[in-house]
Amino acid sequence: LQSLLDMMVAEEESLKERLLKSIALCRKELDTLCRELQLGPFETEEESTILQMEKNLRTCVEVLQKQKRDRKQELKALQEQDRALCDILCTALFSIDAGSVPSLEDLDRYRRHVASLNTLKEERREEFVTNKRQIILLMEELDHTPDTSFERDVVCEDEEAFCLSKDNIVALQTLLQELEARRALNEAVCAELRARILALWERLQIPEEERESSA
Repeated sequence: LQSLLDMMVAEEESLKERLLKSIALCRKELDTLCRELQLGPFETEEESTILQMEKNLRTCVEVLQKQKRDRKQELKALQEQDRALCDILCTALFSIDAGSVPSLEDLDRYRRHVASLNTLKEERREEFVTNKRQIILLMEELDHTPDTSFERDVVCEDEEAFCLSKDNIVALQTLLQELEARRALNEAVCAELRARILALWERLQIPEEERESSA
């Protein structure tokens, strides 16, 4: 019986030692996680048993590790969206330290930044599609073949592949204005020529039926 009791005491002491080591490791990891997640120091219930304290600390470590993973995953997803949008809009990437765990405020700012880029992309895409449609109609009306690389990109390139940079949008507006000016000039020349033809018909006393055939 004494031998059995001694063995039980030895097992309990061994368990206590393992629990104390686990508590020390958990405290150390909690301190690191709290710093990385920019949280306040973790408070433990000193009155609880060693077993309960070890369990509580281990549970907290798991919770904070999950928070860290979730933040890093969201940061990675936001960076991927940011890169894709910056490629299309030709803008600078959002400034954030990718090596550290982002704070909740950092993630919130990043989310709002990506949302604003998405809004800007949709606005520019809509403007591009509208202007492209008008440009194609004007080119057909003017019998104009796209002769510059930019004009070919506008008319021929896939809409999703067109770079929606600020410079490209300005160049698109300029091209549309140039084509509209050419059409207005052609219309003015046509009106002038029609007026001269009408005057000549009158002077030459051309019959009405002959005028209608060439009108």
